[in-house]
Amino acid sequence: MKKILIANRGEIALRIMRSAREMGIKTVAVYSEADRQSLHVLYADEAVCIGPAPSNQSYLIGEKIIEACKTTGAEAIHPGYGFLSENAGFARLVKASGLILIGPTPEAMEIMGNKLSAKAAALKYKIPMVPGTEEAITDIEEAKLRAVEVGFPILIKAAAGGGGKGMRVVEQVSDFEEQMQLAVSEAQSAFGDGSVFIERYVSSPRHIEIQVLGDTHGNIVHLFERECSIQRRHQKVIEEAPSSILTDEIRNKMGKCAVDVARSVNYVGAGTVEFILDENLDFFFLEMNTRLQVEHPVTEMITGLDLVKEQIKIARGEKLSYQQEDLEINGHAMELRVYAEDPENNFLPDIGTLQTYKTPKGNGVRVDDGFEQGMEIPIYYDPMIAKLITYGKDREEAIERMLRAIDEYQITGIQTTLSFGKFVMQHDAFRSGKFDTHFVSKYFNADSLKIENDEEALMAALFAAMSFKKQGVAKQEQTLQESTSNWRKNRLNK
Repeated sequence: MKKILIANRGEIALRIMRSAREMGIKTVAVYSEADRQSLHVLYADEAVCIGPAPSNQSYLIGEKIIEACKTTGAEAIHPGYGFLSENAGFARLVKASGLILIGPTPEAMEIMGNKLSAKAAALKYKIPMVPGTEEAITDIEEAKLRAVEVGFPILIKAAAGGGGKGMRVVEQVSDFEEQMQLAVSEAQSAFGDGSVFIERYVSSPRHIEIQVLGDTHGNIVHLFERECSIQRRHQKVIEEAPSSILTDEIRNKMGKCAVDVARSVNYVGAGTVEFILDENLDFFFLEMNTRLQVEHPVTEMITGLDLVKEQIKIARGEKLSYQQEDLEINGHAMELRVYAEDPENNFLPDIGTLQTYKTPKGNGVRVDDGFEQGMEIPIYYDPMIAKLITYGKDREEAIERMLRAIDEYQITGIQTTLSFGKFVMQHDAFRSGKFDTHFVSKYFNADSLKIENDEEALMAALFAAMSFKKQGVAKQEQTLQESTSNWRKNRLNK
């Protein structure tokens, strides 16, 4: 494998290219007209424009990706995350074109891409499941009876997609039918598939995921867990590895279950098996993501492995160079997704120009980004600017490094989630490890963040005023000293 094409953009495209370059592999970037001057385009050995700015006219057109491979002679495609990374149809197109997809098989993508078929596959290995229906709901009255059996509150979930779309919490039986219709409608609109199912609603869940790697020789290992419970709109903002709540016993059980889930579809490549953990520390299978995760750097930090390099080696047909007993956790890592969003305004996306953009440096700090000062944040894509990762010998050191890195990170021109990250890192619930996926609704208040920001601005203004005053006093003293010094008197007397 001498040349690969990265079917993505921004920070993940750059991150993949850097690992490929270390392996002596040439890289090809694809870009939309909006990304013509993007850093991933400038970094790659070659670059091909694949269409207008909207992703459905560029990054989501599989045929254009294949054509770019043929034009440049790329032998393989790394899809990154998002866009076509979990598209089974694209995976089949890649295979039919005689190219290598650095990822799992189309069949694995298809099974795990639907929550119901994923549950069916996992059940072969008796993986713990949240009580509910194992098939799509076709009869509302039957579903209502099942919901009563499971016990309210219950959760209605779309079988396809994610991100909280097609999801409804139902507190009582009288609301069931209305919420069911809303969930079906939203799922149909978002994913083109109105299939939904029900589960018991876990009131205080932790979101724990296990990283897995599988080669083409049947070897599958897990690389421990990531805690992803700090979310807004059912989407992650802060992740860490390892979790602050898992015991070694639970970790080992979850790891084995994750490997079994991967084995149920003969999984190849990097994947993530997601679980929810309830207040009794019982865990249940949630879904599997058949790609590299946004938050993969925290796993890299605690294991010392480069997951992109591992993906490439697996795609080349190489065996994993280690077994489960060779792997261990070293230290602790945190990741903050730095989004162009306004935490004081319900995390609404913000667009504009990065008037100031200076990243933090120093021991234990890593920044994966795709921007530099003066660049604009485009409206067409995900608003993530960067991933800020810190590493320490333990959780406390990783948190303190994150606070230091947030303070050093300078971004002006747009609103970002940096202030939210600082809020979380300083909060007692987070620092104690006693939190769940409802952290934002329980603890975060935009007004308190605004007060905190206003206080910081006031302190900065007072500091500036004091500095200005000191400078003025110093200047007056200097003038006075000069006017009364022997040197000055002597000069005047001559």
